[in-house]
Amino acid sequence: MNIYKILKLSKRIHNPYINLAGIFAFHVLRRRYLGVFLDPALACNLRCQMCHFSDDGYRKALTRKILNMEQIEKISNGFFHRALKLQIGCAAEPTVYKDLASIIKLGKQKQIPYISLTTNANLLNPELLEDYLHAGLDEITISLHGVYKQTYEKLMANANYEKFHSALKIISEAKKTHNLKLRINYTMNADNIDELKDFFQVFGHIDIDSLQMRPIVKQGNTAYANFDHTEIINKYDVILAKIREEALKRNITCIAPLKNQLIEQENSSLNENITQSTYCYISPDYAWRKDYDLENDTFESYSKRTRAAFLLFKNIFKRNRVHSKNKRHFKYDIN
Repeated sequence: MNIYKILKLSKRIHNPYINLAGIFAFHVLRRRYLGVFLDPALACNLRCQMCHFSDDGYRKALTRKILNMEQIEKISNGFFHRALKLQIGCAAEPTVYKDLASIIKLGKQKQIPYISLTTNANLLNPELLEDYLHAGLDEITISLHGVYKQTYEKLMANANYEKFHSALKIISEAKKTHNLKLRINYTMNADNIDELKDFFQVFGHIDIDSLQMRPIVKQGNTAYANFDHTEIINKYDVILAKIREEALKRNITCIAPLKNQLIEQENSSLNENITQSTYCYISPDYAWRKDYDLENDTFESYSKRTRAAFLLFKNIFKRNRVHSKNKRHFKYDIN
């Protein structure tokens, strides 16, 4: 399954009421429409400056927060049969979890069409990757905060630039014999936007399938504190636009906000309803909704108890409201 074709199709449907009606139909027909985003352990081997793991207090509060396999089984029974995509690794580093391959395998047993892993890749080795691929991994997404060594190792504290390149080589070799997709997520800020123009000079030899350029957002009390997007907007035409063009030439799916979307940053209540209806985040601290009972609930039992179908139907006819600016959410264009 090509998840990006589905995303492109949904983006082409500009009327959010149609999207909401589609979600309602998939819900009542018991079809897959959820994106399940799973952090099996709230831990990370790096201290990236733009991430909440750069905050000592945040890290200490997460000590030993991990899901055991019994809990993973309950999560799989509760959600995996309704998942269109399973994303492992969202707000933490998944490769620190020793049973990661078992989660991927369980997802495939539950017939999830697309399973993706987001990682900083510094712990990745050929044996681990082979385990993940054998279990059924479809895509690996690598976080990148700098094109060159100095910026990369500064913004991704504890990371090693040479290990990162080694991981890219390991993945490139695996792609020759496995149906594996490679995605790069580049988080942009005022200090790394300039070198983004050299992205394909440095990484052009790597078989990349998707490239996402993400503006920095505030994630708690982080070491990095410049969340102003002015520099990104001012250099959009000479850097981001050209990267998009080059990606298109290389047949790489490019995911990035358009310039006007960076400037406006407006959220509507309808778009928020779409996100809330399809986004399912699970970690040792949280399972989908505040009142979801991981021990006893399933997606169906909770939906019935909370009249989810009625609320989805009601949202189709809700009057749209534009909310105030919110720097944590952007619309992304996909080409």
